[in-house]
Amino acid sequence: MSLQTLFEQAAAKSKTLPAQSNDILLKIYGLYKQGSEGDVNIEKPTNFFDVVGNAKYNAWAELKGISKDEAQQKYIDLINSL
Repeated sequence: MSLQTLFEQAAAKSKTLPAQSNDILLKIYGLYKQGSEGDVNIEKPTNFFDVVGNAKYNAWAELKGISKDEAQQKYIDLINSL
């Protein structure tokens, strides 16, 4: 089975997980975005009070330089560990 197929299956499985901490949710988000789109390609939110937007941006930006394949594998491993 291809890595892309396993990644898509993990993404579907992520929607059925029990409630997770914000830290885990941000890791899931960052790895998903890196695995699906590559390096962050959006502007950092300029509103200091956009706490969620800034946290999501930072979670994705921290993974800059990691290949899509590596991010997809880490995403799959994380989802399967939860």
